[in-house]
Amino acid sequence: MSWISGVGLTRYGKHPGRSTLDLMSDAAGLALADAGLERSDVDGLICGYSMTMPHLMLSTLFAEHFGIRPSYAHAIQLGGATGFAMAMAAHLVIESRAARNVLVVAGENRLTGQSRDSAIQTLAQVGHVDYEVPLGATIPAYYGLVASRYMYRYGLDERDLAHLAVLMRSHAQAHPGAQFRTGIDVDAVLSSRPIASPLKLLDCCPVSDGGAAFVISRDPLNEHRVRIRGAAQAHTHQHVSAAPTLSEFGAGISSTGALQAADVQLEDIDYLAIYDSFTITLAILLEEIGLAPRGQSGELACSGYFSRGGKLPLNTHGGLLSYGHCGVGGAMAHLAEAHLQLTGRASERQAGTPRLALLHGDGGVLSSHVSMVLEAG
Repeated sequence: MSWISGVGLTRYGKHPGRSTLDLMSDAAGLALADAGLERSDVDGLICGYSMTMPHLMLSTLFAEHFGIRPSYAHAIQLGGATGFAMAMAAHLVIESRAARNVLVVAGENRLTGQSRDSAIQTLAQVGHVDYEVPLGATIPAYYGLVASRYMYRYGLDERDLAHLAVLMRSHAQAHPGAQFRTGIDVDAVLSSRPIASPLKLLDCCPVSDGGAAFVISRDPLNEHRVRIRGAAQAHTHQHVSAAPTLSEFGAGISSTGALQAADVQLEDIDYLAIYDSFTITLAILLEEIGLAPRGQSGELACSGYFSRGGKLPLNTHGGLLSYGHCGVGGAMAHLAEAHLQLTGRASERQAGTPRLALLHGDGGVLSSHVSMVLEAG
């Protein structure tokens, strides 16, 4: 058994002059304070990677910078799924008794510390070096292709996707740390600049600076701890050209595994934290997991089903689409918000009294999947 005993989250957006290590330190300090721990209490460290600081030993580099001496250190690279994969790894490290308090941390100055061309070149590695990269596709282009096929098969249209963007923005308006808080409507999404048909600017998450961290402990340390009840992964392909289908990507496999590990049913879940790099990402994941019928996620979003006061509150901080996306720390904001919701500390964003949360992240082009079930302590 393991417990998330503290979370730390910076605001996302522009942090001029702040480096990867600075943003990681900011978030780590907040998480330790929330858990009621000192740096000397940390004996495990797990971090991800940084495109603006591609160090071969980022975990031990950060340990030195932050002033901790862990007996266990690890770094993980799994694209957008990295944040939840790190939480799952920390959970397993705790259960193996290799550490007592594991600090999980990520941060990056991706907005102010990296040029557009550099980002495009780095992210191009997601494509197959022989069959995809030579064609010049970008990450939005890959998702645009998937969107076209998925929408054709299941009957979604661009308005359906727009409803998901509007929902995330409405949730972000209540969070002071969100990168974008100005309200939008469906027409604003549909009229925004085309990026990769059918995706438009407001169908895509922004690039951000920011940091996120949490402490995962062997023992319950305080009154606002959250139990990790189950976790699972699925990896059906790496390159989208090798995907078995363009409608079943592995999200159903990993979410089913996490629910089984937690010994709960999908119907028991009352809060959702689902990866949303693009509106089509969110639609596909919601529908493949079984949280919405195929082709109907946009309709449900429009109806209020996923709103704070709805049946299944979703990404109440605004998600990647509006809170922001700073690389590995992007999805970690989902977990930080889920922790606040489950402990009743989300202020005006509080969505009732949820007891069980389902988290899901994906990396690559819907390539790697990590699902988790969290329970209020």
